[in-house]
Amino acid sequence: QVQLVESGGGLVQPGGSLRVACTASGRTLNGYATAWFRQAPGKEREFVAGYSRTGGYTYYGDSVKGRFTLSRDSGKTTMFLQMNSLKPEDTAVYSCAAGRGVITSSIGSAPQYDYWGQGTQVTVSS
Repeated sequence: QVQLVESGGGLVQPGGSLRVACTASGRTLNGYATAWFRQAPGKEREFVAGYSRTGGYTYYGDSVKGRFTLSRDSGKTTMFLQMNSLKPEDTAVYSCAAGRGVITSSIGSAPQYDYWGQGTQVTVSS
């Protein structure tokens, strides 16, 4: 069982930066594909970024490429999402997810993930 807790959300002005974190309790994230998804009101859930199961590869959604960066701590219990050049359209609830059986071609598919955090609100507004 993996429990995920997100932190670091908040209000930021357009063009600003924010870092959100996803911490696993009870175990490391070794062997799990991990990802960030976001959902804005009235919109479908969107893949933001993710790590392959080995952790050797990172993937980004088209809307965040070049602006967002994934990283993990050395103990592999926390995954970070550094968000730069934020735009109002980045406003959403950001949730992290983990799954053992997620293959690379499905890393952007939310139903493939077994464990989810409760989410953290990110609001980009002046």
